[in-house]
Parts: sequence; structure tokens; C-alpha cells
Amino acid sequence: MNQKFLDFMHRYKGMRLAVAVSGGVDSVCLLCWLARMGMDITCLHVNHGLRANAETETQYVRDLCKKLNVPCKIFYWTDTKPATGIEAAARTARYKFMTNFCRENKMDALLVAHQADDQIETFLMNLGRGSGLYGLAAMRRVSYRDGVQIVRPLLDVSRAELRRYCDDNGIRYFMDEMNSDPHYTRVRIRQNRHLLSTELGISDARILLAIKNLGRVRDALDSEIGEMVSSVISNNRAMFSDSFLFDPAPDVGLKLLGTLIQKIGGNEYQPRLNSLSSALSKLQHDCKFTLGHCTIRRLGPRILIVPEGSKTSFRTRYGKSKSNSKKSEQEK
Repeated sequence: MNQKFLDFMHRYKGMRLAVAVSGGVDSVCLLCWLARMGMDITCLHVNHGLRANAETETQYVRDLCKKLNVPCKIFYWTDTKPATGIEAAARTARYKFMTNFCRENKMDALLVAHQADDQIETFLMNLGRGSGLYGLAAMRRVSYRDGVQIVRPLLDVSRAELRRYCDDNGIRYFMDEMNSDPHYTRVRIRQNRHLLSTELGISDARILLAIKNLGRVRDALDSEIGEMVSSVISNNRAMFSDSFLFDPAPDVGLKLLGTLIQKIGGNEYQPRLNSLSSALSKLQHDCKFTLGHCTIRRLGPRILIVPEGSKTSFRTRYGKSKSNSKKSEQEK
């Protein structure tokens, strides 16, 4: 087994862990390594019903868990499938099944099998989109979703090492045909990534180092942003002076706005950078608009962010009397 993986997982000894297993090489290897370490794990597998061999893969995961003496929970996605955005919908359904299980069964964390190649591909995809710090820092090793801790213990392990371990030990796994479909940007990056090393001398190790360095900056900024955001949110609404957003450096202002919208709107992700830039520009003047399931309003020097559909009166927080009719009319 990979030593970096072993060192990282040592901190989770004695915890109750769920592990997402699709049947592909990454998650199958993760399951086997965790079982070999004697970790307290439960396998979670989601059958989306999207491929002809989906039930074959489900049965294999069930049989592998029986062989490894690991409890296994199978979920079937039987909802009506959308005509577009099927991949995103399947991912949302998958996480919903698994995070619900983790909360209901008081699991300490959900382990997923994203590995070093996934991390590099995410970095390059976000680079192509012109992403900022948060996009280029790629996936977090530890994050939270629906109140569940999501852990990615394989981010230092290459896909080749995982495949080699399974092949050398006669461990079966399945290949997803979408992983070779060039219609997907990630696949095109995967098929051509070697050119960075062979033609430009930019190795995978250097890219991973850059991602880790960016991640440290992101974490430091997160700490500062978190304290600032907490200071202006009360009862799931935020009201503050315009200086809160515009006095810090522009990148910090964007992140403050994005974090406020994410928290108040109850969103998994923050709005995209271009949407936040447009919103920050609007907020230089009196305005009212919606973004990320929030209503955002500026009146004079004050800015208010509330869940979409909520009242946007600035008087609410301070309990002003309705007798102040002149100000009341201004704020309607």
C-alpha cells in the first residue's frame, strides 16, 4: 500500500467510516486497502440504472464486500432521469443517498476515491475556465456536504499505482466507458496531459506541488473569510456597510460575497466568479437583484442579503418603529 495513504488514514483509526464504491479501479482499491488495514468501514454503492452492466457491477461490489467481510449498502436511483445534465443529476443523487445514510447511521466520515490524476485534471479544467485561487486549488482533502465530512485519502496516489495493485493481486474492477469518451473535457485532458511533461517538462509532481501550495493559501484565506462572514450573519440574513465588501482587496471582497450567498442561500457551491464579479459591480450603486437563492439589496451605504423570497427591509434587524414613515417609504 501507498505510505502517504497509510500515514493519512492513521488519524481515522477507530472511527466509523463509510466508503463510496462504484466498482471502478479507484474505489475498489480504496475498499481493499481499508479492509486490509482493519478499518471500521461500510461500503456504499449506488446503482444509477444508466448502463447495461450496472446490475453486474452492483453484484460484484456486493460479492467483493462479502469476501472482505465488509457491510454493504446498495442504493437504486429510480427517479425519472432528466433529458439533460444527467451526469450532474446522477452525482447529486449519489451524494444524497450516501450523506443521508451517514447522518442516519452516525458515520464519522464518508471516504471517496478521487486520486492524484483526478486532482490534476480538475486543476487543468479550472485553468482552462480561467478560474481563480479556489478553482486552481482543486479538490480539498477534507470537506463537508450536507453536514457530512467528505474525505479524499487518495489525492497523493496515482491512478496507475491503484491499477497496478489491483492487477498484481488479481482484484477485478470495471471500466466506465465515459472515461474514454472525448466529448468530455476531462477525457480530452486525460488523453493529452502527457504533452505537458514530454513537450514542456511540466511533470505531474510539479502540478501537484502547485495545487498544494495554492491549497495552503486558500485555507489561510478561508480562515479569515470565515471570521468576517460570521460577524455579519444573524438569523440567516446579513446586513453590513459597503466598506465590508469594498475596503478589502477585490479578491477578498468577491470571496466574502460568495461565502455570504452560499451560506444564506443554502447552496453547495458559491456562484461562479463572473457572476460574483457582476454582482460586486452592481453593488457599487443602489440596486436589488437575486443570485444563488438570495436577494441582495443596496440602499445608500448599507447592503442586505437574505434568502430569496424574504423581506428586504433594512429596519428588521434594528427593530425600527413603523412610525418613521419617511424612512419606511425609502426602504420599500
